[in-house]
Amino acid sequence: MAIDLTVLIVDDSRIMRNTVKGMFSEMQMVCTFVEASNGEEALEQLGMTKIDLVLLDWNMPKLSGIDFLKSVRAMEKYKGLPIIMVTSESAKYNVIEALKNGATDYITKPVNSKLFIEKLAKILNK
Repeated sequence: MAIDLTVLIVDDSRIMRNTVKGMFSEMQMVCTFVEASNGEEALEQLGMTKIDLVLLDWNMPKLSGIDFLKSVRAMEKYKGLPIIMVTSESAKYNVIEALKNGATDYITKPVNSKLFIEKLAKILNK
C-alpha cells in the first residue's frame, strides 16, 4: 500500500524506533520516517517537517512524552495531528491521562503487531 505519510517516531530507544519502522514495512506501507530520542527533539522536528502521524513513548529524558503531548495539543495548528502513545506505561491512570491530554490512541509495549496495524488502519482511514 503506497501512502504519502511522514511519521515522527519519538522514543529514546533506537531499537524500539526500528521495531516500529519494521511494522510499517510488514504492512507494506512506504513512509518517510523522522526520528527523535526525546520530546525536545520531537518538538524541533515538528517545527521543521510536515508530520502526518506521531508515535510517542512516555518515558524519555529532557521532555517526557506526556509533556510533549500537552505542548503539542496547546498549539492550534496541531490539534488534529494523530498522536499514538506507544509505551510500557500500562496502568489505567496513565492511559486515561494520555487520552485526556489529547492522545489519539494508546498502545502498550511490547507492541502486538496485529493490534498496532489495526489501530493504525483505524486512524489512517479517517
